[in-house]
Amino acid sequence: MTNKQLRQRKPSPRLKGFDYTGSYAYFVTCATEHRKPYFKHKAIVDSLLLTLEEASRQFGFSVYAYCFMPDHLHLLLVGKEDSSLRRFMTLFKQRSNFAFKKANGDSLWQKSYYDHVLRKEEALNDVALYIFNNPVRKGLATNYQEYPFLGSLVFDAREPVHA
Repeated sequence: MTNKQLRQRKPSPRLKGFDYTGSYAYFVTCATEHRKPYFKHKAIVDSLLLTLEEASRQFGFSVYAYCFMPDHLHLLLVGKEDSSLRRFMTLFKQRSNFAFKKANGDSLWQKSYYDHVLRKEEALNDVALYIFNNPVRKGLATNYQEYPFLGSLVFDAREPVHA
C-alpha cells in the first residue's frame, strides 16, 4: 500500500443531507481499537455503562438496548425532539476513551461508528431482540438472558422480549 493510499480518508458513514437531530431511533455499532476484546471485563463494561447513562441523560436519548460484545458495542437509541446523535456519540466516545486511556494506557475506540436510522416500520422490540441475540449467534451464550453484558436503560432485559 502506498503512502497516499494510507493517508486517504474513508468516506463518512453518515447519511448526506440528514442532520441526525430529532426524535429518531438509531441502531449504532462502535468497534474497539484494533478490535481488541476489552468488553470481556466487567469493570470496563460497568464504567462504560455509567458514561452511557450520563451521555444519554445529557443529550435526551433513551438507551432502549445495548450489548457489549468482546470487541464492539451495539446500541439502540431513541431520541427526543432536540436529541443530536452526532453530539451524543462524540461525547460518549470522548469521555469513555479518556477514562479508558487514563486507566489502561490504550485508546478504546476505532474512529467513527456505524449507524442505521430506523424506519417507522422497524419495531424497536425486533431490533432489541436482534441486538440481544448477538451473543447467542456468536456462541457466547445459549440464551441472551444469561449474557452478562447486555441490557436496557428503559426496561428489564432479563424479562423475555417479544417481537
